[in-house]
Amino acid sequence: MDGLRRELREGRVELPAIGVVRRAEPSDSVPYLVRIDNVDVEPIASYLANLGLSDVSPLTVRSYAHDLLRWWKILYALDVVWDRATREDVETMVGWLRSAANPQHRRSNLSATQPGSVNLTTGKPNLAAGYAPSTINHALTVVSGFYEFHRVFGRGPVVNPVPASPDRRRLGQRSPLDPQPHPRRAPLRQKKPQRAPRSIPDKLWSELFVTMGNDRDRALLEFAVSSGARASELLGVCGKHVDWGDHRIWVVSKGTRDLSAVPASPEAFDYLARYFERAGTPGPDEQIWRSWRGSPRPLTYWALRRVMQRANDALGTNWTFHDIRHTAATRMARDPKLTLPEVQTVLRHRHLASTEAYLLPRIEELHEKMQEHYARPRPVATFTTGYLAEDIGTVFGE
Repeated sequence: MDGLRRELREGRVELPAIGVVRRAEPSDSVPYLVRIDNVDVEPIASYLANLGLSDVSPLTVRSYAHDLLRWWKILYALDVVWDRATREDVETMVGWLRSAANPQHRRSNLSATQPGSVNLTTGKPNLAAGYAPSTINHALTVVSGFYEFHRVFGRGPVVNPVPASPDRRRLGQRSPLDPQPHPRRAPLRQKKPQRAPRSIPDKLWSELFVTMGNDRDRALLEFAVSSGARASELLGVCGKHVDWGDHRIWVVSKGTRDLSAVPASPEAFDYLARYFERAGTPGPDEQIWRSWRGSPRPLTYWALRRVMQRANDALGTNWTFHDIRHTAATRMARDPKLTLPEVQTVLRHRHLASTEAYLLPRIEELHEKMQEHYARPRPVATFTTGYLAEDIGTVFGE
């Protein structure tokens, strides 16, 4: 057992191929379930149902289901029952996530840009081969919440196998008048690098836009860069959500799931009109973005991701669709006619601090200024008229 546990921590063992995350039936009380051997895993189902009752987004439920399925695979490999799990098992999961290769980051083409390298055109690092620190921390949060839920009902281990930070336990005793504390990371939690939002410079944006092969893709990019809407929000827009007169669209916000109006540029609506002229105008309840190939069907996130991949292959870049939202936010934040709270409203940020991050300059944008700084001659020291150079040298030792 110790040998197997060591191999798992070092990522030298593939997790067993058991279980699937399936979309639930309309009669079920939860949108997604975990099924192993054609049987729904009841402890996971009850926890996911509780998340649904707490008004959690269906996409969040699906994300939690995948994390719990991975946890079940770890326990299956160790031959441990879920309600007998210990901290040592959680440490094994963290070790595996830190060491194993993420299958979504694998490259079948060995000549392509490899994971972990930096793209010299964009200055963006490519995703590493393994799992990101945020992914590991999310997995710990999910497993911890799962056991905390069952502990309330007297199920599972007496002590939550996921360790918590002692500082966070004391936060509830803090006076509102005390300064905001900065608790230490809990054991096993990973340190997340703080990276500034990566926007696309104007020259590279023009090159990216030119690579779009049709009016649908041009309209998508123009709506994204002018409205700052996320990919999932844009893909959910229906015919009745397009306001041609006021140049705005209605999107379901990712966080609140409220239907919100966001402005878009006239150019975006021009490209949308061209796209509709060729593909046909959708009905009020039909999604406006549809695939070109095969029978018309709603454009998926993975198809949109493939659009960006083809453009990156042509340009030698590694932009993502979310970089376009960063670009929109940077342009708005640097417009002197827009206040920061106004930009926050358009982007639908919950906290103003999220919007302030776009005020910071990028080192790539300072390159020309720094080259001018290096080439500029250093100023020559001058002294008040009337002093002799010999006297200055005597006093200051020159």
